[in-house]
Amino acid sequence: MFPILFSLLLVSVLSNMDCAKLPEPEVKIEVLYKPFLCHRKSKYGDILLVHYEGYLESNGTLFHSSRQHGEQTPVWFTLGIREVIAGWDRGMQGMCAGERRKLTIPPALAYGKEGKGKIPPESTLIFHMEVLEIRNGPRSHESFQEMDLNDDWKLSKQEVKEYLRKEFERHGYAANDTHHEVMVEDIFQKEDEDQDGFISAREFTYKHDEL
Repeated sequence: MFPILFSLLLVSVLSNMDCAKLPEPEVKIEVLYKPFLCHRKSKYGDILLVHYEGYLESNGTLFHSSRQHGEQTPVWFTLGIREVIAGWDRGMQGMCAGERRKLTIPPALAYGKEGKGKIPPESTLIFHMEVLEIRNGPRSHESFQEMDLNDDWKLSKQEVKEYLRKEFERHGYAANDTHHEVMVEDIFQKEDEDQDGFISAREFTYKHDEL
């Protein structure tokens, strides 16, 4: 009788262990400054222009600054599509233009066991972030309407190409029709799910909802 009870107890314990989940790592967010007027808050799919300084929590070493290193200019990235570390994607939601935050990011949401460059493995990182500008990203409903020149709720290759040309020019790059055509073909190969030659509103926004 005892072995049976022991077996049942063991199964119960193991089942509980399997069901138990480790707490997910979180980003610690400290708002350093928030403007009184906030006309728009960042959300997944938006493109953000930011300045940042990154420090090692262990000893306070500055490992990178957009103001001091490289081209010494702010950087653009799209929020929520893994262009940056997960800690940025999580920690920069709901920010206003002009807002500054301090993000404390655990290794699992930064560079993990591998590390990167000056960042040792398993490093907790501290970032001082400042959002300078928020723009509609390529997955926002607003961007779809901007691209849909004839308001037919679907995007042609010409409409996407025209949008790319305008975006390149707005960021100070010369238009390159050959490069844009390659980009358009790649976009349609990935996004035109029913292969009808158009990207519908559903096809355009579907992946955005899954970010």
